Amino acid sequence: MSVVSTGAAPRRSHSARTSGRPRRRRGSAASHAFLVLLTVAFLAPVLWAVLSSLKPPASIITDPLEFDPSTFSLDNYRAMFDDVPIASGFATTAVVLVVKGAITLFFAPLAGFAFAKYRFVGKNLIFGAVLLTLMLPTIVLIVPLLLQMKELGWVNTYQALILPGSVDAFAIFWMRQVIASVPDELLDAARVDGCGEFRIFVRIVVPVIRPGLAGLAVLTVMNIYNDFVWPVVVTTQESMQTLQVVLATLAQNITGNRIGADFATVWGELLAASSIALIPLLVIFILLQRHFINGILAGSVKG
Repeated sequence: MSVVSTGAAPRRSHSARTSGRPRRRRGSAASHAFLVLLTVAFLAPVLWAVLSSLKPPASIITDPLEFDPSTFSLDNYRAMFDDVPIASGFATTAVVLVVKGAITLFFAPLAGFAFAKYRFVGKNLIFGAVLLTLMLPTIVLIVPLLLQMKELGWVNTYQALILPGSVDAFAIFWMRQVIASVPDELLDAARVDGCGEFRIFVRIVVPVIRPGLAGLAVLTVMNIYNDFVWPVVVTTQESMQTLQVVLATLAQNITGNRIGADFATVWGELLAASSIALIPLLVIFILLQRHFINGILAGSVKG
């Protein structure tokens, strides 16, 4: 007597299906609790700095962890604006950020497009040479670049702050990896329709790589905004100093502009300046966080 198999998979019982739900809920709750603790750990120093900037200078030193809202004031901010040229630092940084960022976001995708989608003699050799520059420490390049800026007469100018490093190897590598995931069939179809290469790049490639471009934009803004070593070397005039240089020299500016300024006063104004400097990066990251996450994932799977 033969047994005929129906081919139907045995169904899980209702109790077996429901027993897994509490485990998933507990795992999800544990994950959320861990993420909340991690967020608190990262944001606690920032929150402390912002709240401490509103305290009287003396209490920052004597009671660093005590926060009395009744004593909060903007005195540290007012004194900081009087003692420190932070507005000039913001203005210089804004000019460098806009111009240098625009150069990076225009030329890096073009170079990445060439390396990802074209075949030419020495392509791998040139791309390897570009990647080799990532291994050079910044400190090694400072002296040659400074000598070049001096020969060109660009010391204490926007050209010196903007042009060196405006199209770096990492940006080219990032764009090359992102554009490599764009299907070649899209480009070939556009060529058949009579599109030129630059038009293909603007009309086909750029809309597809928009998440990767947004991710590069966030990284570029952060790198330019936080850059300190090169601006402090190539600028000596106060009017040309970027925000990070102004913040680094804040203590001596306060003590030099105010007779009898003590340690507590310096700390109060330093926290006020640092709190203001945090605002642009926080706003940019909040506005572009979705694109930044998508940009990191862009190009990880080649289509």
